Amino acid sequence: MAARGGDVMSTPAPAPRLSLGTLDAVEAGHRPRVDPRALGVGVVHLGIGAFHRAHQAVYTEDAVAAAGGDWGICGVTQRSRSVVEQLGPQDGLYTVLAHDAGGSSARVVGAVRELLFAGEEPGRLRALIAAPTTRLVTLTVTEKGYRHDPATGRLRRADPDVAADLDGWSTARPPRTVVGQLVAGLAARRAADAGPVTLLSCDNLPANGAVLRGLVGDFCAALPDGDGLREWIAASVRFPSSMVDRIVPATTPADRDQVQRLLGLRDEGVVVTEPFRQWVVEDDFAAGRPAWERAGAVLTADVAPYEAMKLRLLNGSHSTLAYLGLLAGHEHVADAVADDGIAALVDRLMAHDVVPTLAVPDGFDVARYRQDLLDRFANPALHHRTLQIAMDGSQKLPQRLLGTISDALAAGREPRAACLGVAAWMRYVSTGRSEAGVALPVDDPLAARLGEVTAGAGSPAAVVDALLGLPEVFGTDLPADARFRALVEEALEVLTRDGVAGAVRESVAS
Repeated sequence: MAARGGDVMSTPAPAPRLSLGTLDAVEAGHRPRVDPRALGVGVVHLGIGAFHRAHQAVYTEDAVAAAGGDWGICGVTQRSRSVVEQLGPQDGLYTVLAHDAGGSSARVVGAVRELLFAGEEPGRLRALIAAPTTRLVTLTVTEKGYRHDPATGRLRRADPDVAADLDGWSTARPPRTVVGQLVAGLAARRAADAGPVTLLSCDNLPANGAVLRGLVGDFCAALPDGDGLREWIAASVRFPSSMVDRIVPATTPADRDQVQRLLGLRDEGVVVTEPFRQWVVEDDFAAGRPAWERAGAVLTADVAPYEAMKLRLLNGSHSTLAYLGLLAGHEHVADAVADDGIAALVDRLMAHDVVPTLAVPDGFDVARYRQDLLDRFANPALHHRTLQIAMDGSQKLPQRLLGTISDALAAGREPRAACLGVAAWMRYVSTGRSEAGVALPVDDPLAARLGEVTAGAGSPAAVVDALLGLPEVFGTDLPADARFRALVEEALEVLTRDGVAGAVRESVAS
């Protein structure tokens, strides 16, 4: 088997599993920064996927190592038992494997002290949120996990699971949506008089704290006895915003084999990432927090400028790379960036379309940040799949590209590169195939609706009309803007006629 860096290595023989019982066999340089056995739980985290384990959990362990505190994490998985099955036999331990062109580094993280599958233990989840020892509930549930309309930020009460949670409130049916679970836990906390708590969203949503506050309020407003709960939440719960940044591709068997060679132990919970990490957090907490600033996080009164830069520069570029790359047949982000035309288009997107819309914090070198992003995208060791980034596009476009487009049009500029990114998404969801005819699965909560509205669209103009008719994605203002419609239609026509190479060439030259 080919290892990273080109060396040929065989698959290692079976080894003991990573756990507290085998941790002493791990070399000191790879061990957790704190003793996991001595760490009490103070954080409940919803959505314990790879990103959380590579990002917030690492910051939290480093903060405890620097300043102490019982800030161990109970990780809650929402959709399946897979993370519980990976980490349960390992006592919550797992390895963070960081790759760059210069090599790899590995560290075992011990911040996750308990695990819970919400689908099997809803009562335990509610009790944990209500426990006085829980002072912080954090979330990485992806954009679609909020069950909201990205264009309006409001709770989708017509969503079948949201409606079932509301209908089941009086019959004590356990809620299945994230917002329903949070409200149930907060109601139990209020009944137990367990004190204030903070709910911290770490997902890629603009003003994610305010969005979460609004969704919790919308859910309470739909309950027959929700007024009292809503008043208690307003007085006792904080919803700070945050901005997170670390690229975390899917783990491969080769990554697990590499960790086994490094540690001498088998780890089924390996997460893969890059050396870079960033976290900006609004410093508004009701019941304390870990000393994340001691771990390198930025605690600030205003996350918005950092958030806009990251969502529009990194995430907007990432989505544009993903859709153009998929159509052109590039499996990984690094392959797409190696395509000179796509790289030039992304550079133009950042410099011409995005940067003029930003309120850059004083002293922040945005030109350096742009170049760093291109360098990070080009990291050949990450193997970040374009198809992974392309998931859930209907939920991502508003904050990643549409905000940039709206602001640019309002300033009298033509955001051609950003509109090509939107057109590439339209081409991807309406055809489901690359230029070479390879099938591309559309993994999106609106996949059926996207297929339905584009089924009879026989021209680029018809595809644009069909998709701009989805207010849950595009709202109502942008579709009514003739300039936006013309730019997207032109981009999709060129993309359809001349392919990715022709479309990026024309966009960069314009």
